[in-house]
Amino acid sequence: MKTSLALGSLGPLVTRFVPGGHGPELVSETVVERTRRAVEALDGYIDGYEYYYPDGLNEENVDAVRDALGTHDIYILENALHPDPAFARGGLSSSHPPTRRAALERTLACVDLAGAVGAHVIVWPGNEGYNYPFQVRYGEAWELLLDALDEAAGRCERHGVQLFLEPKNSEPALKILIRSVATALHVTHVLRSRGHTNVKVNLDWQNVFVTGEGLAESAALLDSEGVLGHQHASSGWGTFDDKTMVGSLNFMETLELAVQLRSSKYAEAGGRLGFDIYPYTEDGVAAVRRSVEQWRAIEAIAARIDSAALDEARNHRDAVHAYQVVYAALAGSESDNQRGM
Repeated sequence: MKTSLALGSLGPLVTRFVPGGHGPELVSETVVERTRRAVEALDGYIDGYEYYYPDGLNEENVDAVRDALGTHDIYILENALHPDPAFARGGLSSSHPPTRRAALERTLACVDLAGAVGAHVIVWPGNEGYNYPFQVRYGEAWELLLDALDEAAGRCERHGVQLFLEPKNSEPALKILIRSVATALHVTHVLRSRGHTNVKVNLDWQNVFVTGEGLAESAALLDSEGVLGHQHASSGWGTFDDKTMVGSLNFMETLELAVQLRSSKYAEAGGRLGFDIYPYTEDGVAAVRRSVEQWRAIEAIAARIDSAALDEARNHRDAVHAYQVVYAALAGSESDNQRGM
């Protein structure tokens, strides 16, 4: 499975308590310089790169970024309305026509640039929601958002690229409209009913952990509907979007996902594993390398699991037997099934 990297993983890592970033020496680094640094340091780890539009990749720097990428590609362009205070109370779902028009124009410009470079588009509607009860008319907000996504999906189709929706429960809006895997799946069904077959879901692992949804279950559900479009790999404590190194936490859930992906056509269909981490106080390059290496180790463990024995345990919903099989792989020993017991 090919990989991609959200370039922000190597940024200054700003937080609200450290507004200058934990890597203040990186604040003045341009996107082109960061791209060149990433390509040189992560050769053999990362195949393509993901950028925010317009603050990361835009019409002015796209040629310089492509030159810095060399043989690597721009795999994702993510529409970023949330950093702009003009859209603090919603952009695509805004009930203020000039605000919504500006948000839609920026979204379509993102799609056009993505189409020009052959990248797919992520819409993460982090600012499309509300902070308080009584703040929005829910039916209106949903209708406006769906109509905007309908238009964006159509523009993506004309460019021959896919539109990936990324669900997240909160931040910056305290209640994001597309806040769960189930909600994102609902939106894909609505857009399918409007004739769009190019709309899928970006499964961000830490967003799943925060909502308490099952990671492998979510991937299986999306895969069964043909809408598992992309993934953002990370881990975390599950209390907020901390995005720690892959496999550093939620190890069993991540291992179960690796097992699930072995029975999926996701990689065969060209799906990539995108790494989107936020290592805060750690060296970004080292954290990305470790995330890739730990994922490779998890994949190797998944390959050692006795699938027949695990299927037998699952047929009986026998968690004890299932863990016996999994731990045999972790220990590098044979399961009872492999020993003929």
